[in-house]
Amino acid sequence: MAKATTGDTVKVAYTGTLKDGTVFDKAGSEKPIQFTLGNKQLISGFEQAVEGMEVGEKKSFSLSSDQAYGEYNQNAVVETSRNVLPDNVEPEVGMRLQAQDRNGNPVPVVISELGESTVKLDANHPLAGKDLSFEVELVDIQDKGDEQEAS
Repeated sequence: MAKATTGDTVKVAYTGTLKDGTVFDKAGSEKPIQFTLGNKQLISGFEQAVEGMEVGEKKSFSLSSDQAYGEYNQNAVVETSRNVLPDNVEPEVGMRLQAQDRNGNPVPVVISELGESTVKLDANHPLAGKDLSFEVELVDIQDKGDEQEAS
């Protein structure tokens, strides 16, 4: 049976959990995620774990935060004036917004703290600093040859 290798487009069903058992993401076999191994569409540790699997194979694995979304970076949290928020936004802790970096690129942020005249914005990924566990099943492989034949 064929094993998933770099360049293959694969479909994977999975459940991702935190150390305490909280499910943070899930894709069932009826609606699996599809990605191409090696294209860096997903966190590298996840792709590495899927590589070498066969269709129908199930696997459990854990990733440390550095293999997933990285360590929590305190420098990615900034305190700024509430005046920088749009007038139509009533800020709440946990609210997701989009800011811009110095080059004008969009940066997703979350309001982590509110002061009377200030707001703390956190640009860390919500799973930064967290170790992740996965239960995965390889549902399908479309290898490089299949894609060329379909062209």
